[in-house]
Amino acid sequence: MMNNRPKLNTRISIDDFKNFYWYKEELIDFCRSENLDKRGGKIELAKRIEKYLQTGERLPYQEKKSKTSRFDWNTEELTIETEITDSYKNTENVREFFKNQIGGKFKFNVKFMNWMKTAQGKTLGDAVEQWISIKTEMRTNKKEKQIAPQFEYNTYIRDFMKDNPDKSLQEAINCWKIKKSKPGDNKYTKSDLK
Repeated sequence: MMNNRPKLNTRISIDDFKNFYWYKEELIDFCRSENLDKRGGKIELAKRIEKYLQTGERLPYQEKKSKTSRFDWNTEELTIETEITDSYKNTENVREFFKNQIGGKFKFNVKFMNWMKTAQGKTLGDAVEQWISIKTEMRTNKKEKQIAPQFEYNTYIRDFMKDNPDKSLQEAINCWKIKKSKPGDNKYTKSDLK
């Protein structure tokens, strides 16, 4: 039996808000209707709405620090001594630099991009070494790739398929639709097949 999801409005209880799955568009619509800031990711929007429902307080959007570096990652000549600045971006220019240093097998991956975000002050030579280190670790350590917390659907489908290799993707999707309509977390469990 499927539970009916409550409407996302100011009358929703905090427990219902936390226990049901909400699409980002629904969170944005709620923010718009209550004159809350609608910028940010799904997790940030949910925290803002939760605070508003509990206290009536309107949390501001947390602006990212403004960048002070004027280094243009699109056009500057890059060397292994080039310092990674606060304005770093994964551009075609950067990709070409890494391909020239590492070879055609170079690809950006999440772990490397996350490292680059925190590498201000290090050099592109350090970045090359880090990429090689990450790739070596990935080859030797066959750990499952981590899925960011806001991608509940992807996590659910992966866990369903891993636990039920004989089931189809459509069966996984059908179970997900039922799971997200019920209160509680959206993690896959064996009982979802019932």
